[in-house]
Amino acid sequence: MANAAKDFNTNALVTNGVAGQQLPRREFLTLMGAGAVALLATDAHGKKQAPVKKPNIIVIVADDLGYADIGVHACKRSHRDIPTPHIDSLAEHGVRFTDGYVSCPVCSPTRAGLMTGRYQPRFGYWFNPGPPTLVKETFGLPLEETTLPEVLKQAGYKTGMVGKWHLGLKDEFHPMRRGFDEFFGFLHGSHSYMDPKADKLNPILRGTEPVEDEEYLTDSFSREAVDFIKRQKDDPFFLYLSYNAVHSPMQAPEKYLERFTSIEDRKRRTYAAMLSAMDDGIGAVLDALRKAGIEQDTLVFFFSDNGGPPTANASNNAPLSGGKGSIQEGGIRVPFLMQWPAVIPQGITYRHPAISLDVFPTCVAAAQGRLPRDLGLDGVDLVPYVTGKKRGAPHERLYWTWHEGATIRSDEWKLVKPKDGPVRLYDLSKDLGETTDVSEDQLKLVKKLTKALEEWEANLKPPLWGRAQRPRRPRRRPRP
Repeated sequence: MANAAKDFNTNALVTNGVAGQQLPRREFLTLMGAGAVALLATDAHGKKQAPVKKPNIIVIVADDLGYADIGVHACKRSHRDIPTPHIDSLAEHGVRFTDGYVSCPVCSPTRAGLMTGRYQPRFGYWFNPGPPTLVKETFGLPLEETTLPEVLKQAGYKTGMVGKWHLGLKDEFHPMRRGFDEFFGFLHGSHSYMDPKADKLNPILRGTEPVEDEEYLTDSFSREAVDFIKRQKDDPFFLYLSYNAVHSPMQAPEKYLERFTSIEDRKRRTYAAMLSAMDDGIGAVLDALRKAGIEQDTLVFFFSDNGGPPTANASNNAPLSGGKGSIQEGGIRVPFLMQWPAVIPQGITYRHPAISLDVFPTCVAAAQGRLPRDLGLDGVDLVPYVTGKKRGAPHERLYWTWHEGATIRSDEWKLVKPKDGPVRLYDLSKDLGETTDVSEDQLKLVKKLTKALEEWEANLKPPLWGRAQRPRRPRRRPRP
């Protein structure tokens, strides 16, 4: 089975996409419930196997990670300046999605999509908030939205979160009010790595109580994740490990910086140190699974919440164009890996588009959980596709909307509809850098995709709050 499933052809026909559509409830529950059990009891050739027990589930999210900055994506020699052996091991022992996406090019909306399995503009979650001093009282993941940990708790899972939340500051938006049994981390968008007292409006919390943790913050998060695994190893658990690395501020202790004395650029050297610390932490998490004897039965996801912002943190998105905050490929296509040794063959390179919205239904299917009525998920269970049980692409189309406009991907075609100006069309199979507009050569396709994109946009809700606000800088007084 492993050899047959090693490398899926990008040019295969698109057949089973359901992005942007709502399946009938009975059909969807069948897919996510009994269908999931059947999947796990058969191999890719339909032969019956012993049923797989409910796996532990770990979702690891990096922050502002560049597409080229993990070893398995460092295609050019010049990019191989940051070893990431533990992140790479997830690809070596599982699946690397070459075309893995997130649902927004910035942090908070992506996390809203992840936690709900739904395109976040469908419930008005369009933008990041501003800094804590300017955040409106209403900011947060809407309370009527069902979250992944809530569903997994109903399936008998112990749920824990470590790291960056960024889905609301008020008590009702706290992670432990949204399905998590435990929480260690901070609530807003960024935090000092070195000074626990630096962010008084956004402290490090254990549960709901502020703590002063003196350890380098990335190491603290890794420590807490390992501790959670050790305590919960005897029963199914869900761990959401949401690192703030490699988001600014650019800070790293000497023990990590000294690994990269060959990197002359100071910001890039610090970025490398921060990424290396996170990679060490992921290695500690995987080692904890091995020592507990549960690695085979643990489903692990790893991806970044958006593309890297090269100017801010010296990340590298090559060969993609653009970066964080853009609907170019460099803003929305990210490192995206999945491992589940008991079920998924090792070393798969999967070339159909997948998206972070797929994490929700994949995890619930693996957990044999039940979904509430009329949930309207936009993601799909990825396991049948990567094991070869289902052919074709998981999605017929994927969609994004942002400040500069909206975009749709269908097969290898990407159509961009700016807020101002004509639409553009790119063939990503030949033009990852989005340099050549081929819309004039594909007028029928442009019309078809424009219509599909506009129909999707028509079902979105208005933003719950405006674009992230920043404090205004005081005007300089004119010289006398």
